[in-house]
Amino acid sequence: MIHLNSFSKSEHLCGEKRIAKLFDTGEAFIVYPLRIVFLVEHKTEPIAASVLLSVPKKRFKRAVKRNRLKRLMRESYRLNKHELVEKLNQSLVHMDIAFNYISDEEMDFQAIEKKMKVALNRLIEKL
Repeated sequence: MIHLNSFSKSEHLCGEKRIAKLFDTGEAFIVYPLRIVFLVEHKTEPIAASVLLSVPKKRFKRAVKRNRLKRLMRESYRLNKHELVEKLNQSLVHMDIAFNYISDEEMDFQAIEKKMKVALNRLIEKL
């Protein structure tokens, strides 16, 4: 049983083939500063959504800044994912999601969380 506000290893999107498939065949939209790529499939796993978070090295040279932004994105997803997970479980589908940070400026947690909520609501609408 996975807790409501957890983000365990099983929820992380892993595997070169799955990630390549997501970026090749998935749909995308932008909620600045996030670019969201998602792919909906029939449920074959117990997990409702697998998530990938990335911050490009091209925009943020220092690993400290990249890691901080990924941590903020991960935390905002963890706190706000429950509606999406409920909807996916009701629909009996699985979703692979990639959140790419596309801004050149570092944002604070409140701004990232606000945009993450908008992005998650858009994902719910796309179902």
